[in-house]
Amino acid sequence: MVLTPREKLAQRLALGVPALLLGGAYVSEYGFGLHPCEMCWWQRYPHFAAIALALLSTVAAPRRVWIALAAVALLVTGAIGAFHAGVEYGWWEGLTTCSTPSLGGGDPLEAIMNAPLVRCDEVQWSLAGISLAGWNFLISTVAGIAILLLLRRKDS
Repeated sequence: MVLTPREKLAQRLALGVPALLLGGAYVSEYGFGLHPCEMCWWQRYPHFAAIALALLSTVAAPRRVWIALAAVALLVTGAIGAFHAGVEYGWWEGLTTCSTPSLGGGDPLEAIMNAPLVRCDEVQWSLAGISLAGWNFLISTVAGIAILLLLRRKDS
């Protein structure tokens, strides 16, 4: 099955957006020392799924279904990002156990003792007053909706 130009664009968005967002997350983590909290990790998992589904759409039929599922994964990470941003801004209470030490390699006990405690209810970095979780919500949700709209429309 050959994809229409709209479906090809949807496929590229389904692969590119989560790849770029994950790339940004890893650059902020390893390049700038912004260690992820537990909810940050939760947002990464649907991005991994979206990438896998988008890659699957390049080799397996029905391609539109795999692309649509990648879009749903983007909407899921967007929803998690919205919840996380709400916790960061104090709009609602988050999970009371939401903090995670960032563990490196080597001696596990030493890594636990020296690891920074990352809280889910504190904004580590923001741009224009929007936290990373907020940006994930905005970008992932818009991309997920755009992909679904591209798949819904028929080429004339």
